[in-house]
Amino acid sequence: MDQLTVYVVDDSRDAADSLAMLLGLMGHQARACYGGEEALALAQTDRPHCVMLDITMVGMDGLELARQFREQFGDDVILVAVTGSPPDDPRVRETFVTVDHYFQKPVTLEQIQKLFPA
Repeated sequence: MDQLTVYVVDDSRDAADSLAMLLGLMGHQARACYGGEEALALAQTDRPHCVMLDITMVGMDGLELARQFREQFGDDVILVAVTGSPPDDPRVRETFVTVDHYFQKPVTLEQIQKLFPA
């Protein structure tokens, strides 16, 4: 697989940094963003192929971030919800109409490999 630009958006720096590091080790250009505003600003000059976003962030939550990415880039970006919230959480259910994939934290290597096959 070609190198992809992947944003990992999470207000938990440790979570964002560790997932971005794993994606980098897999050969992708991964960027950790610590909030939705940061990710949207970065996307204006370096458009991602994929955005992995937490749903329950402080400030702009993942649902709003997903909506804005869809509005700006349509289906040209893969959106992946990565959250500690269970699938029956109302915020998560609402996100299902906007995102392409949903992973409950902690994300496993197997899930990442299925999303980005070699």
